[in-house]
Amino acid sequence: LSLQEAAELSSLKPQLDELGVPLYAVVKEDIGTEVQNFRPYFKGEIFVDRRQHFYGPKQRRMGLGLGLARLSVLQNLVHAHRKGYQGNKNGEGFILGGLYVIGAGKQGILLEHREKEFGNKADLSSILEAAKKINKTLDDWHN
Repeated sequence: LSLQEAAELSSLKPQLDELGVPLYAVVKEDIGTEVQNFRPYFKGEIFVDRRQHFYGPKQRRMGLGLGLARLSVLQNLVHAHRKGYQGNKNGEGFILGGLYVIGAGKQGILLEHREKEFGNKADLSSILEAAKKINKTLDDWHN
């Protein structure tokens, strides 16, 4: 989750709060002050998955050469830089992430977006539409 994506997702926080849907981030590491620097951009709760169980069982990676050779990846990096978002250059930066909207009880996954390349973000309107489908009856929370 880039700083830019964190800020964009956080823009949905008021609507998610109205729906009673929490916003969480799972990050793979906390090097230095990485999570502390991330907090101003992300308005939900942040969890560090040091063992990277959330990213498995088979991690999806993008190689440096292949990743930076793609025009779309370079455009995403330049766009984020121009908006003032600076990522850290330490740690494991080649694991691709994803975004899930998970329903209550037996609803399961309502939206799954797996990053295909660096900077490939989920559509904010799709996220909000999926969140609106969450059935929050008391019975669903207990099943």
